[in-house]
Amino acid sequence: MSVAETIRRRLAALEPTSLDLVDESAQHAGHSGARPGGGTHWRLRIVSPRFTGQPTVARHRMVYHALGELMQDPIHALAITAQSPEELKGSR
Repeated sequence: MSVAETIRRRLAALEPTSLDLVDESAQHAGHSGARPGGGTHWRLRIVSPRFTGQPTVARHRMVYHALGELMQDPIHALAITAQSPEELKGSR
């Protein structure tokens, strides 16, 4: 299973209504934590009703908890945008 598939499976615990995951590792070649083949630097946009009423820090903690040890290896960097469905509707 690829790193992206593993991340998506773990994040399913947050019951996302939308999940956009982009491997940005190629943009970080030669930087700390980069490895040949990628899978180390990610950008995540996730929408979940579980984020409703939660501050940004709590939402990020929920994501980190769902990903568990993946945050140590292979993930080196993760940029997170976490929204509730209501916030997504308001931003359109």
